[in-house]
Amino acid sequence: MSWAYVVSRGCLILGIAANYPAYALDEGSNDYPTTARADYVFACMAANGETRLALERCSCSIDVIASIIPYERYVQAETALSVGQRPGESAELFRNNPYMRDLVAELRRAQAEAEVECFP
Repeated sequence: MSWAYVVSRGCLILGIAANYPAYALDEGSNDYPTTARADYVFACMAANGETRLALERCSCSIDVIASIIPYERYVQAETALSVGQRPGESAELFRNNPYMRDLVAELRRAQAEAEVECFP
C-alpha cells in the first residue's frame, strides 16, 4: 500500500466527517464510557420493551442525557438516587442534602428532556 493511497483515504475520511457534524465527537457529550451507556440502554429497554424501536429510543435517551450532564455528575446523581432509596439514617443524609437534591433534580430534568426528544 502506498503512502499516497493512505493519505488520500485519510483525507476522504476527514472529508466525510466534516460533512456530518452529528458524528463529530464533542468532549462534553462523549465522556460517558460505553459500558455506562450500555447499562442505561439495557435498563431502559427492560422498562420499555425489548424491541428495535425501544433500542433506538433508549440509545437516543442516553445520548440526550450525556449532552446535558457530564458523566461525573451523572454518576453522582445515580448514586444519590440509589442510596437515597434505602431506609435508615445514612440514606436520610442523601435525601436531605441540598447538593444531592440538586444533582437528582438535574438528572430528572435531563431525563425529561430525553423523554420529550426520544419518546414522542
